[in-house]
Amino acid sequence: MQESNLNRRTFVKSSSLVTAGAMLSPYVAQGFTEDKPIRVGLVGCGGRGCGAVGNAMAADSKVELIAIGDLFEDRIKQRSNHLAKICGPRYKVTEENKFSGFDCYKKVIDAGVDYVILTTPPAFRPAHLEYAVEKGIHCFYEKPVAVDAPGIRKVIELARKAKKKNLGFMSGFCWRYNYPKREVFSRVLDGAVGDINAMYSTYNAGEVGGSRGRAITMSDLEIQMRNWFKHLWLAGDSIVEQAVHSIDMMQWAMGEELPIEAEGSGGRQVYPDDSDRYGNIYDHFAIVYKWANGARGYHFSRQQNGTQGGYELEIFGKKGFCSAKNRHAIMADGQTPWRYSDRNNDMYKTEHEELIASIRSGNPLNDGERAANSTMVAIMGRMVAYTGKKLSFQQALNSKEDLTPPHLDFNQPLPVPSVPKPGLTKFI
Repeated sequence: MQESNLNRRTFVKSSSLVTAGAMLSPYVAQGFTEDKPIRVGLVGCGGRGCGAVGNAMAADSKVELIAIGDLFEDRIKQRSNHLAKICGPRYKVTEENKFSGFDCYKKVIDAGVDYVILTTPPAFRPAHLEYAVEKGIHCFYEKPVAVDAPGIRKVIELARKAKKKNLGFMSGFCWRYNYPKREVFSRVLDGAVGDINAMYSTYNAGEVGGSRGRAITMSDLEIQMRNWFKHLWLAGDSIVEQAVHSIDMMQWAMGEELPIEAEGSGGRQVYPDDSDRYGNIYDHFAIVYKWANGARGYHFSRQQNGTQGGYELEIFGKKGFCSAKNRHAIMADGQTPWRYSDRNNDMYKTEHEELIASIRSGNPLNDGERAANSTMVAIMGRMVAYTGKKLSFQQALNSKEDLTPPHLDFNQPLPVPSVPKPGLTKFI
């Protein structure tokens, strides 16, 4: 709790992409034999982080967990026993390899790991990835990959550097590893519905994340970190942190072609005016994306308890219609409707199976640029909703808006910025 005076540029958005020494590093990752253990480190001991460790354990019998880290020491204590149960005899974490504080990611990576799982709030993802790539460590990191355009630009460069160093570099866009999704999107990309005219994308759900009150001893920074889902600088807002999955599927359907522009709206109807518990994010978005060929993507998302849920991608093409999420079906003109009927899989396990297998083969997977692009499309949606302006993708990508707070000091005040207001909030 006494991490004070951390420089915002050297921690979250370091000014140089890599150090000169790292630029000159001769390190190139080598493949692992089937018998060689892969030593895993975990940074971020929340539910997704612990789940990812379990997935990696199930994916490869030679995986071992050797180091863990989290900002808060109490989270380390809470999760250690749980992780030990998940890993069984492959839990090799000593007391010396349990780290807390803002610099815990460096200590985990420096503990001798081969493969690091990064599942902290996404505000810290670019800095954590930078250090891992500099050290030549294979990375599995959760989506989204950043919360603002400077972070996205950095991750794109890191993905390219990871490729040069032959490092595994995989994001947690889990639907890309789901067998039904792969089959339905392969058919769409093969022309099953013809040229795409429009897509209907939803991620309508209830409130996500805890909304705990402030204990007497909690500082501004601590309560924001404890309620990170509700704070723009930490989560990127709900469209970036959660609904990005649906936006990623639109990108998939479009063959990774980026939209040329977007406009839309959003707001805060349900979350009360309580910055400690509910931060400064929106609880709903409605965005229209446009591609160069005239196709439109209509995205709707919300986090409002007691409302109709919906998590779908419907694709409308010149030859037919596709349900790419729940029904996995394609109805094309004059043809028998197709529906996925083969086996399903645990996509979270498959992610790690495929990444680890690729590392062992010496040809590791790297989806970093794709993940950065999908995250940027979601950030672009947030930007147009906040400002009420139409923006091009290039405008959004080149934005200078840096969401990093003025300090990361538990001993200083850190007021929560006001909720953005369309027409008043400026594009930066």
